[in-house]
Amino acid sequence: VQLQASGGGLVQAGGSLRLSCAASGRTFSRYTVGWFRQAPGKEREFVAAISWSSGVSTYYADSVKGRFTISRDNAKNTVYLQMNSLKPEDTAVYYCAADYLRSPSHISTMNDIDSWGKGTQVTVSS
Repeated sequence: VQLQASGGGLVQAGGSLRLSCAASGRTFSRYTVGWFRQAPGKEREFVAAISWSSGVSTYYADSVKGRFTISRDNAKNTVYLQMNSLKPEDTAVYYCAADYLRSPSHISTMNDIDSWGKGTQVTVSS
């Protein structure tokens, strides 16, 4: 599966953005999808993940719980990341990744992930 992240931009602190991760391929529903981010000078970190099929299971990093929401629309081959109450420390390049039939907790480890998309820049001004 090939992935393309979009929806990044510049927003003031307290604002919102919605990122999209569009996928190619007819088996998208069998992929768990995660969002990750990398700030300048820092390592890439896990943000959120949603399970394959109906997406009944979600998993979030503590730093974004209660502010970010991940969801999926398999008919559109797209996973979304709704980001509310944004903070300057959320500034980073955001990436989506997909893992075939794996759990959200597994994809959060960033080990042996099947596919990565190119990132989209999110900048939060104070």
